[in-house]
Amino acid sequence: MKKILGFLKKELMLTLAVIAAIISLFITPPTIELFKNIDWRTLGTLLMMLCVLEGFKQENILRPVVGLASNLKTITALSLFLIFGVFFTSMFVTNDVSLIIFVPLTILLFRGGGKEKYILPIISMENIAAIRGSLLTPFGSPQNLFLYGQADVSVWRFMLHMLPLNVSSAVLLIIFVLVLYRKNIKEPIVQASENKPWEKSGKVRRIVYLALFAIIIAVIVTRTSLWPIAVAIVITAILIVDRKLFLKVDYVLIFTFLCFFIFSSSIAGNEKIAETLKQLVAGREYWWAIGLSQIISNVPASIVLYPFTENFAGLIYGADTAGLVSLIGSLASVINYRIYVREYPGRGLKFVKVFTLVSWAFFVIVVIPGFLLSRWKFF
Repeated sequence: MKKILGFLKKELMLTLAVIAAIISLFITPPTIELFKNIDWRTLGTLLMMLCVLEGFKQENILRPVVGLASNLKTITALSLFLIFGVFFTSMFVTNDVSLIIFVPLTILLFRGGGKEKYILPIISMENIAAIRGSLLTPFGSPQNLFLYGQADVSVWRFMLHMLPLNVSSAVLLIIFVLVLYRKNIKEPIVQASENKPWEKSGKVRRIVYLALFAIIIAVIVTRTSLWPIAVAIVITAILIVDRKLFLKVDYVLIFTFLCFFIFSSSIAGNEKIAETLKQLVAGREYWWAIGLSQIISNVPASIVLYPFTENFAGLIYGADTAGLVSLIGSLASVINYRIYVREYPGRGLKFVKVFTLVSWAFFVIVVIPGFLLSRWKFF
């Protein structure tokens, strides 16, 4: 029992999701229709993504990208490389995975080069890069994956709508870096990177994971009804090349999704509650997404709010902006925090202060343009 309580205390988001799901089943008794309404496609796709991206981490597939950092000799160039490494990789390997790759590298390089005073502002900007880079693609973040699955738009139209937020954020990040190093833009840094070479024994696994990743992207983009077959292929392939990988997958995120899907379906199934929420949310999706995300984070907020949404753009723009407000706003931010405090125990409060200052400086600039852009209808 102590282990269970300790686990639930550690995984507060999962605990909240389980409680919400249980309460909702008392509000709307479970039916076959309720479970049919659960987005099993999103859950299946998420399972595939988490499995394959765990393989990416284990096999260090992005090693060539990391190796490029060793050629940069000024702190400005290195910072831009790391921040935009997060920005662009998050579009394909999700925002949390990009942070898991680049934040430890940032700490290693800046600490080894005697530039520790810059670590917090840079990883705070990397957090912004993860949030604003990943919003461009349907598979850049869990909430995009879910919302794209609900939207009747092509991947190209989806990316077209997200492009203004993405490009403007990239420009702002460059400005933020230049302001940070305004006193000496060419300040040198001596690096001490430990980019381990690939093991020959892992060649087959790397090829398999890349092939499986291509299958997943094809499933997402085409919205094929054959997605269960793709799930079976991914699971079978991993069982063959590295079955131990399944012990390292983040099943907590999948189960959290499932619980919030149950909660959302149950609430939507109650006519009185659904009508009330629709009146409250409709036309205010952008602000509701940002606000609710500060309580339950942007992924579950997207799931809960979607059934009551009239303006899809408002919901997705709000969900992809919410992570700039607080740590809770995005699970990616929580991951960033965890990585930092493992390296610097006892400095959690300092992280929150710097993170909040940098993120709010960015949020204040983009929040109103994002709201105005949300009037551009997806469909």
